[in-house]
Amino acid sequence: MSAIKPWLTPDWPAPPTIHAATTLRNGGVSRDVYSSLNPALHVGDDADLVRQNRHIIKNVLDLPSEPVWLEQIHSNRAVPAIITTPLQQADASYTSEPGVVCAVLTADCLPLLVCTTDGSQIAAIHAGWKGLLAGIIGNTLAAMGNNDFLVWLGPAIGPNCFEIGAEVREAFVAKSTAFAAAFKPQANGKWLADIYQLARIELAMLGINKVYGGGFCTVTEQERFYSYRRDKITGRMATLIWRA
Repeated sequence: MSAIKPWLTPDWPAPPTIHAATTLRNGGVSRDVYSSLNPALHVGDDADLVRQNRHIIKNVLDLPSEPVWLEQIHSNRAVPAIITTPLQQADASYTSEPGVVCAVLTADCLPLLVCTTDGSQIAAIHAGWKGLLAGIIGNTLAAMGNNDFLVWLGPAIGPNCFEIGAEVREAFVAKSTAFAAAFKPQANGKWLADIYQLARIELAMLGINKVYGGGFCTVTEQERFYSYRRDKITGRMATLIWRA
């Protein structure tokens, strides 16, 4: 086990019954490009090592149960957090049940954690640009049936590294001109997108202004984070939330 704590704790004013974390890439047993705390079974890593990493994560975070993993598909589908086989195809899960761990896996896409201010409901959201555009945040919050939320933005690709084509920007601006503020033009005809700002704009349009976190960059912070854009073949971070 690495001497460096292998997780981040969200800095947000959640109720004391809410527990949350994003795992970092240190402190596990995976090797080579997956080094070392990779909890993702779908990226080509040795399955036995991944299962060991999941056991490490459960222990170091003192999780009350196995996380509810999803088969993430870059959709706008949010589902109740239930452990099923096969995995549910979705990009967010939510629950009001104590002891249930909502989880998403990312390596540049934006993980969002959500809780109600009274701590009665929680959710974990995986939001790449496709999910953001399709409305994954709004669908998740609507499924939770509340409007008094706290939101934490976890580690994602930073605004200086997320180069996209003009068609991506055009799709967002067609949805709302408010999104134009999250894009900066490049000399090569491409654009830099700020995925944190895209999420904040979407949340503001949904009436959510208690938003925390952001400011990470999975691409440039190589010691802490996996990055698909940087490395292509790599592991994933897990972002998890549960309530006592």
